[in-house]
Order: sequence, then C-alpha cells, then structure tokens
Amino acid sequence: MINWELVGPVVAAMTAGGLIGVERTYHGHPAGFRTHILVCLTSCLLMLAAMHQSTWSFAALPGQTVVIDPTRMAHGLLTGIGFLCAGVIFREGFSVHGLTTAASLWVTSAIGVLFGVGMLDLALLGSAVTVGVLAVLRLIDAKLPHVGVMDVTLRWNRDQAPSGQAVRDLLRDKGVRVVRLGHVMSHDGAIHEHHLKVKGAMPIDVDGLVAHLGEESGLAGFSILPREE
Repeated sequence: MINWELVGPVVAAMTAGGLIGVERTYHGHPAGFRTHILVCLTSCLLMLAAMHQSTWSFAALPGQTVVIDPTRMAHGLLTGIGFLCAGVIFREGFSVHGLTTAASLWVTSAIGVLFGVGMLDLALLGSAVTVGVLAVLRLIDAKLPHVGVMDVTLRWNRDQAPSGQAVRDLLRDKGVRVVRLGHVMSHDGAIHEHHLKVKGAMPIDVDGLVAHLGEESGLAGFSILPREE
C-alpha cells in the first residue's frame, strides 16, 4: 500500500531540486538538472525514513529501549554531501572553479531535508530564495563594479624572455595588474613560460590585450583564461 502522505514531500523535493538544477544546466555547469533532483530527492527520502522510524520492522532487545533521533540522519546527509560537492570543485592554474555549483548542491540537500521533516513553508522559502540568488542576483552581480581575474600564460623563445618586472609593465599598459607570477622552463630550455594571475577593473579589454601581446617580439604563444564561478 502506498502512503500518500509521503508522495507530496517527494514530489515537492524533486520539483525544487529541478528548478535549481535548471539554472545550473542553462549556464553549463557540471552538476545540473538531474544531479540537483537526485540530491534533493535523496535527502528527502532519507529524512522521511528517519522521521517514520516507528514504522520500521525492528524490536528492542530485552531490557533495552529504542531511542529515535532523526537529527542524526540530517547531520549525516549534510556531511556526506560534502564529498559530492568536492567533486565539482576543481583548480585550473591559479583559479578555482565550481564553488557556486558546490554551494547549490549543499543548499539543495538542505532543502530536501526540510521537505523530509515536513517543514513545507521553510522548504518552499529556501527553494525560492536559492533560485533567486542563482538567477536574479547573477544579473545584479553583473552590473556591480568589481575586479576581474584572469590566468595568463606567456611562452617565450629561448633567451628572449623578459624579466618579471618587464612582464608586469607590459600588462599594466593594458589596464591589468599582475598579482602572482610563476616561471616554468621546458626541459630543453627552448621555451620559458610566465604563469600569471592578473586583475583589472571590469570590463577588461581582452581583445586589446590579445592584440597587444600578438605584437610582442619573442613571444612564441600565450593563453588568456578569464576566471568564472
């Protein structure tokens, strides 16, 4: 027999997870529509099971009393979801990507827990606020003045690599400031690489920077990677 009282929270959790996942999928992030549904659904199912332990088929041993504590399930869920969140965070050069996606998975799990324990009002409020933060505040954030960060790699031919200060001056001419600089030399010594983390007021003139670097003599190649969440 189906307990129809359990169907509502499950459907609501899947809907909430799907709405959050749609925003992530639309912007091409690794954990999207199905992943967020599964996270919210799993949290809801396990909390429903914990909340209905009185219906489990077990009995206390003679002389012992069974103590039910659903909060232990919630603690385990929100701790365990950290392993999944860690899987969508990765580092590329000096940049770290996937933090917002990991946070969305974490809050989606919490929303599933709320549906599971029957806190419908708080779960719906959390779902609406989460979608608003990811979708609406993205538009506001784009209009706020802020500093952009990019990873820049410069590859120089043998004996033509400038000093670190010269590289800083080269990029400063295009409105970006070097905040970290690393050196890498190929095994045969033919290529010297500068790995840079640079900052500049948004919007950064990336096209101008590309044209500027393309005219630099001795530069065998370069890459410019804007950091994104």
